Amino acid sequence: MKKQIVLVTGAGSGIGKLTALSLAETGHVVYASMRDIAGRNNGRAAELRALAAAKNVQLHPLELDVLSQESADAAAATIVREQGHLDVVMQNAGHLVVGPTEAFTPDEIVKVFDTNVLGAQRVNRAVLPYLRAQESGLMLWISSTTTKGGFPPFMGPYGAAKAAMDSLAVTLAYEIARFGIETSIVVPGAFTKGTDHFPSAGKPADATTAAAYARYDGLMDQIGARLSALTPDNADPQAVADEIVRIVGLPAGTRPMRSLIDFVGDGAQEVFEVSERVRIEFAKRIGMADLLEAKVRR
Repeated sequence: MKKQIVLVTGAGSGIGKLTALSLAETGHVVYASMRDIAGRNNGRAAELRALAAAKNVQLHPLELDVLSQESADAAAATIVREQGHLDVVMQNAGHLVVGPTEAFTPDEIVKVFDTNVLGAQRVNRAVLPYLRAQESGLMLWISSTTTKGGFPPFMGPYGAAKAAMDSLAVTLAYEIARFGIETSIVVPGAFTKGTDHFPSAGKPADATTAAAYARYDGLMDQIGARLSALTPDNADPQAVADEIVRIVGLPAGTRPMRSLIDFVGDGAQEVFEVSERVRIEFAKRIGMADLLEAKVRR
């Protein structure tokens, strides 16, 4: 196995944390980034340092606030200064919000997009100059089955932001392929255990409009519970981390464009299979098939 230098955004909890640790345990050098590691996330950073010491792995907490271009630039520069290069960038930072779509103000939705979409673009602008210069690397995106599959109501701003991020990843894949930079989009389904996704979800500040949807209270207040009821007992977010470890370990040129890890079966697999066929056919029509031979893997 070739040792990779990996940046993981949003590594303080959930899939990001699990993946950062799994990659480090496999022998990679991992920078587990999160914001405010000297303050609000000091405990999480300390926990990662303790795990790194106990397991004798290279797992380095790193300050990176995806809401700040300066912070993203500094994080990328730190990695390259310390390691000489950067191999893999895992775009994982994001935040779930739950509530009636009408109740979210435009400014609140802007904040959702700022974290889930524009945050990724800030990281893009920080890391891609290094990857283009070395003419190698892997952009690894954490998408969601909400972008193509069936998903419950009251997740409108989040679903829209994830779809935008996914679209950004696909478009960027065309544009960076000729620099030797690969793209893999990992698509988890719903995981209601083992992450803080639903417990930490944001809600709209407009309580009056939210209250107008009281007739949906039995559904709206139980989204997580109902998803849990559909999810088999063996649905563990570690499966996502394991798949990412597998993808990172594959030789360049053999990594899948998409990989789905869905224990619920919300239809995303079938939709992605069709959309990927269309994407590849269109790539042939515009003369880019040589760059993007991709497949869906489940």
